Amino acid sequence: MTVHSSVRNHQNWARLVELVRELAFIDGGTDDAFTLASGRQSRWFFDTKPVMMHPESTHLLGQLFNMRMDALGADFVGGLELGAVPLTAIAIATSSTDSPRRGFMVRKESKGRGGRKTNNPPGIEGSSLEAGGDIIIVEDVTTTGGSAIRAVERIHNDTSCQVVAVISIVDRQEGAKKAFADAGIHFESILTRSDVAGI
Repeated sequence: MTVHSSVRNHQNWARLVELVRELAFIDGGTDDAFTLASGRQSRWFFDTKPVMMHPESTHLLGQLFNMRMDALGADFVGGLELGAVPLTAIAIATSSTDSPRRGFMVRKESKGRGGRKTNNPPGIEGSSLEAGGDIIIVEDVTTTGGSAIRAVERIHNDTSCQVVAVISIVDRQEGAKKAFADAGIHFESILTRSDVAGI
């Protein structure tokens, strides 16, 4: 299971599961009704954008993500556009005002320039990663883990930072856990497909 026990036992976790079920989840029945970003077919679909734009679920996501990032000692939080951008903003906005943690984003395709003020390499924008530090990569929905692994590789190849974990809102339970383990990357999720679908 990819959900840390401190998350699953949190007093607000069950409410977040309800909100994800209500706002983001569609069960297409026994057929493989949906084509995912990974190209795979699935009967289950998660559109987490409404979850990341809803006041209550945003607050709960922030609580749970920050709890885990604090425990893992993250200096920075960020990830691959587009899904990680609102999630990064949620994590930063709901952290304590004196938190040293800062956010960033990784573009899927570099625009050919880095941060002019931050000295970040091309395609990595937001807070400066120049001095290094420990990073949490965030994702909205994880299927195979491929996108997040690419983001980790970019960080490790282009900066002096170290990715300490990838945390996703939803683990679809379709191979990501093994892919991250094979790549030597710690992976967690706030909830799983089984938590939402009951299957």
